[in-house]
Amino acid sequence: MYGLKTEASFDSAHFLTDYYGKCENLHGHRWRTVVYLETDELQTEGTMRDMVLDFGVFKRAVRDLAEELDHTFLVEEGSLGEATLAALAAEGFSLTVLPFRTTAENLARYVCERLTEQGLPVSQVDMYETPNNCAVYRAR
Repeated sequence: MYGLKTEASFDSAHFLTDYYGKCENLHGHRWRTVVYLETDELQTEGTMRDMVLDFGVFKRAVRDLAEELDHTFLVEEGSLGEATLAALAAEGFSLTVLPFRTTAENLARYVCERLTEQGLPVSQVDMYETPNNCAVYRAR
């Protein structure tokens, strides 16, 4: 089994709907995402012969996704009224509306799915919400 690992960070705000504690209020994180690739065999042809994947290609894919989420307000679809979303957008805030509750667990899955769609053999994503707390999503 062969594997690669890279990571990227992004800053974003969120809140948890239907949560009864501090995290139901708007707050921000410096999210750190660590992505692992895994494959049984190395590539056999071309410039990536004897590699899982070129590190440059891997790093760029992970960093591009982190850049999409950087300095944006991650909003669970349906959690804010249309007037609130419109007012935030009118004020120039960057909003990323997602079809799930914006927990670290769901963000880890989201990153895994987005990278897998690009053909990367993702085996695991660690999503750090704080330096000491991380959610793990393992691909099947």
